[in-house]
Amino acid sequence: MTTINPSPSPRTPQGTRDSRRHTPKADMRGIYQRAIKESFVKLNPQYAVRNPVMFIVWVGTIVTFLVTLDPNLFGTVQANVNQQRLLNGLITLILFFTVLFANFAEAVAEGRGKAQADTLRTTRSDTPAKKILPDGSIETVNSTQLRRGDLVKVVANDMIPADGEVIQGLGSVDESAITGESAPVLKQPGTDIASSVTGGTRLLSDELTIRITADPGQGFIDRMISLVEGAERSKTPNEIALTVLLAVLTQVFLIVVATMPPFVNYIANFINTIFGAEAANSLRAGASIAILISLLVALIPTTIGGLLSAIGIAGMDRVAQFNVIATSGRAVEACGDINTLVLDKTGTITLGNRLADEFIPVNSYTVEDVARIARDASVFDETPEGRSIVQLAQRYQIEFDFPLNQAEGVEFSAKTRMSGTNLPNGKQVRKGAVDAIKGFVRSRGGSVGADVDAAYERVSRLGGTPLAVCQDDQIFGVIYLKDIVKPGLRERFDQLRRMGVRTVMLTGDNRITAGVIAEEAGVDDFIAEATPEDKISVIRSEQSQGKLVAMTGDGTNDAPALAQANVGLAMNSGTQAAKEAANMVDLDSDPTKLIDLVTIGKQLLITRGALTTFSIANDIAKYFAIIPTIFGAAGIGALNIMGLKSAQSAIISALIYNALIIPALIPIALKGVKFRPLTADQLLRRNILIYGLGGIIAPFVAIKLIDVVLPFS
Repeated sequence: MTTINPSPSPRTPQGTRDSRRHTPKADMRGIYQRAIKESFVKLNPQYAVRNPVMFIVWVGTIVTFLVTLDPNLFGTVQANVNQQRLLNGLITLILFFTVLFANFAEAVAEGRGKAQADTLRTTRSDTPAKKILPDGSIETVNSTQLRRGDLVKVVANDMIPADGEVIQGLGSVDESAITGESAPVLKQPGTDIASSVTGGTRLLSDELTIRITADPGQGFIDRMISLVEGAERSKTPNEIALTVLLAVLTQVFLIVVATMPPFVNYIANFINTIFGAEAANSLRAGASIAILISLLVALIPTTIGGLLSAIGIAGMDRVAQFNVIATSGRAVEACGDINTLVLDKTGTITLGNRLADEFIPVNSYTVEDVARIARDASVFDETPEGRSIVQLAQRYQIEFDFPLNQAEGVEFSAKTRMSGTNLPNGKQVRKGAVDAIKGFVRSRGGSVGADVDAAYERVSRLGGTPLAVCQDDQIFGVIYLKDIVKPGLRERFDQLRRMGVRTVMLTGDNRITAGVIAEEAGVDDFIAEATPEDKISVIRSEQSQGKLVAMTGDGTNDAPALAQANVGLAMNSGTQAAKEAANMVDLDSDPTKLIDLVTIGKQLLITRGALTTFSIANDIAKYFAIIPTIFGAAGIGALNIMGLKSAQSAIISALIYNALIIPALIPIALKGVKFRPLTADQLLRRNILIYGLGGIIAPFVAIKLIDVVLPFS
């Protein structure tokens, strides 16, 4: 009797999600000291000009410094020169710290990314590689000399020198350096889910021949380092749009403030004739250069202007911590705008380990007959399903009645939806989708009995996948492939539904099985018996309605759909074609992580929206704090509802608050606003209520408290 020992199937990530979703913990020691130093480096005008809001504050700081040295630099000031110099000096100091705090927020975010990058660099090192030359000999070279297409040999305990694809051999690889998962991963050629290897991981057993798929500096670890460092981070479309909006608001306020002196002089001349020179001079003092710059800084959206970059960098950092490589911030942000989530059933909604559980005979055949034909049809099938069929058939201890080396394997095709073996005696055994096997049998003059449909329906209603097996024109039975829906998915799909995200399940299974799985998982819709063309079709259909679509995949046949989707998440264990087509790659190869990425993307948008709302609401409150007091001589003193002591106290209090609120909000910018699965309308109402109303109340309270403490009268 010939015995076949099927190889163990590749593992899925083990343990709880929280225990395995993060990259190795970064060393954050000294991050704040480095951020303080970097804050001063970012004062360079070439860098500062990238942020139009804070650049205006920086220019204003320089101007107020000049009028501190000479209060009469831009015209005679109708006030005590020493007092004016003191006020201008305080304004200069506060504005300088405002710029520093904004730089500090960005530097801390970048520092976290760089610390994570330093941790990742420890997994990447120049290692010796056994390069296979064209004549078959082996030459030891440095890993940096390897190029795409080169072949290398890796033996047990060797470090894998670069990203590649296994073309020969079988062995266990330790990927804990990049995934945090301690369980070794089985790598072997010829399968979408176990042939890809990553540079910096270690082979634990046996030996592999690997074809290099990335040139030096372009591997996954290198790309992840570039992502988390954020040094070359390009702004996302939404971030660019918000930056433009803030720049326009700043320009409007700049024009308003710049045109105030002529109006103030006109009103002062009028007041001079009625109330006297003292009242007129008091009004003119309120329109001094330093005061006007203070007014401008207080009114422009400095809070969100100072935190905007930090929010974007922190969002990218959160994605990297989930062991996901994104090609750009655009992909991360698009996750937050997703309307439709397209998910493969196998491995995403179900555990993916579809294993043969039972042989169901039909047409008066016995279970042993079905086991023999199923084994013969699967003997060359290296997929986990194929191996499980062979393993189940071995229980019946049926000997092979043909030499294996004279048989020919027939690979599975998405078009035929079957695979099998051509036997030496000319007979053909096949296994595959029931309707495909029916067509195969009928094409050879055979007939299909009612008991085939009965077995098909029985397996389908159990939520399993039925595979029919036949030899030439006779169907012998149905194989019950059992799969399990992942726990907790229904609750997560409910959350997505509350956020307005529609979920669509794609599967090659029949409609009955697909319907059972869809109902159990709680998806909104499903497409059964799906082909690669169907995947692209459903994505294009959703996009034609103005929706953004996300999907996940790992096979070569998923590549077109991944390229078509707005967000395509490929598995690191998948094929090179899938990874190149997608705009995100998951190093953990966990298909359900796409749901997490939608959450991260939405949290990024929510955080940016919340802090923008808070910043603009702040400006409204600061308006009522400053304008009535500095222009009280113009007859609007009644609007000083906060009862601030004087114009000087109002200005200094508002500027101190304006500066301190930036570092106070850094934790929220870095961590993100707490995510809640709400619709866009609900989130808008929540933002207005909490951050809008809070943004109005907070300055009133804080400015009044600062005014009470300050020694101005």
